[in-house]
Amino acid sequence: MNHGISSTAKTLGMTPDTLRYYEKLRLLAPTRNEAGLRLYSERDLARLRFLKRAQALGFSLGDIRQLLQLRESPGRSSRAVRELARRKLDELDTRLRVTRQMHSELTELLGLCSGAAECCPILDRMDGGQEHPVGPGGSRR
Repeated sequence: MNHGISSTAKTLGMTPDTLRYYEKLRLLAPTRNEAGLRLYSERDLARLRFLKRAQALGFSLGDIRQLLQLRESPGRSSRAVRELARRKLDELDTRLRVTRQMHSELTELLGLCSGAAECCPILDRMDGGQEHPVGPGGSRR
């Protein structure tokens, strides 16, 4: 059974524009009826679900193109898929490390700020002022 672009988009929680974009990038190739309207097969829907899941895992559209090719290749290479997943995990680890550092610094800045109107250690620090413009308890150093 084939589905039109609107029902396909609604079923998958996407927009018709997104489906057209994927087609433009050749990540998808729906058939067309006599009137030229796109028709999506169950196979297309499975491909779109795969694409959506890969995006949720942080894969770029370029990575997804490779994953789709490997998925549909009879002699698919588990090694290549593993390498893509390893690279994605390494990127995620880096982002987590940076996010933890940001969290730590913001926590420290909030601890330095009493909210008093006469000074703002958060802004001072962001302006590149002293490393610790306010000492423990909110007193100036």
